[in-house]
Amino acid sequence: MASSISNLANLTPAATSTNSTRSSSSSSVLPRSFVNLRSLNAKLSSSSHLSLRYNQLSRPSLFVRCSASGGNGSAAKRTTLHDLYEKEGQSPWYDNLCRPVTDLLPFISRGVRGVTSNPAIFQKAISTSNAYNDQFRTLVESGKDIESAYWELVVKDIQDACKLFEPIYDQTEAEDGYVSVEVSPRLADDTNGTVEAAKYLHKVVNRRNVYIKIPATAPCIPSIRDVIASGISVNVTLIFSIARYEAVIDAYLDGLEASGLDDLSKVTSVASFFVSRVDTLMDKMLEKIGTPEALDLRGKAAVAQAALAYKLYQKKFSGPRWEALVKKGAKKQRLLWASTSVKNPAYSDTLYVAPLIGPDTVSTMPDQALEAFIDHGTVKRTIDANVSEAEGIYSALEKLGIDWNKVGEQLEEEGVDSFKKSFESLLGTLQDKANTLKLASH
Repeated sequence: MASSISNLANLTPAATSTNSTRSSSSSSVLPRSFVNLRSLNAKLSSSSHLSLRYNQLSRPSLFVRCSASGGNGSAAKRTTLHDLYEKEGQSPWYDNLCRPVTDLLPFISRGVRGVTSNPAIFQKAISTSNAYNDQFRTLVESGKDIESAYWELVVKDIQDACKLFEPIYDQTEAEDGYVSVEVSPRLADDTNGTVEAAKYLHKVVNRRNVYIKIPATAPCIPSIRDVIASGISVNVTLIFSIARYEAVIDAYLDGLEASGLDDLSKVTSVASFFVSRVDTLMDKMLEKIGTPEALDLRGKAAVAQAALAYKLYQKKFSGPRWEALVKKGAKKQRLLWASTSVKNPAYSDTLYVAPLIGPDTVSTMPDQALEAFIDHGTVKRTIDANVSEAEGIYSALEKLGIDWNKVGEQLEEEGVDSFKKSFESLLGTLQDKANTLKLASH
């Protein structure tokens, strides 16, 4: 990393949009894990535009997997994803991103309204595909260090994907059509570093419909508030408990109030509440307890907690404080259901999608969950259909000695560690690739 820091003086900042304010922070205050982003240059903002002719799909199937192919002119088919949004007000997003990004076009035509990414997704995309080789070779030959090259690969994907979703963003007046990119997972415990990283990443991507992802760790709650206050839209990720979710909502509201903006309509946010990982951990705890009552609660904790999160959402986004912000154009911070793939084959493959349908929410789905819901999902409002039952399940788990906050803390720690490992693994893979090409940067 030292080499990238010492070369900061020679790096050219990226071009910014006309309505962006250039950060006055000097490179010396940027966190060590983030300084490489400053090597991104203006050529990214002038990358070639992608065709938005949706009828030129890469293949007739919805599920194209990062493989280039020619258009076939197939007509788009209406799916349950369209009904999900039009009838119940829930936005289906796709939890994946890879090259060529034009592979997203069939997803858009069949109802997908946004994209989420994370370090694990990019680790898989870049390490298993040859689609990044040409750009990577050029970057390393030009003298970029490995982490700087990584960020340039990521930013190009995010920019190109944002271009595809711009029509949805415009049609919904900034309510939908977002593409999310996460700050370095190395910054999960760095409040100020996360703020600086989010601001700079937002400037470098330079797209109206980008969400900067910030983890909901305790040190990053103030970061969320400050980034929102600066007018940047945020996807808050890795939320595993009701208590932490309320802190996230408060950070959003505090940020809107502190922004000083008269028009808040373009500053939006989603709160990514993770689902399936909760059951994965809870089920192990319940099996360890081993009583019939405990075993009967397996596979129920995650959906119950999510239902209570939605109840809190309805409470927090109402009343005088919220109404005052609405007068300035503020939009609700939508709940986004994340980690929706089913880990236990004994459970229904739509377990973390079907029971969580409700207005003003987002469900981001990887291939498995998306395929299952399109194939046999039922579209109807379910998120608040059995709130009393959810409260009963939540309380029953507490009576068994399970501390929800401690569960949330453990899952958060595991989530951060997982993303850090993916990030470090990918940097190692890129270094090996550079060495193989005998192009390693020093």
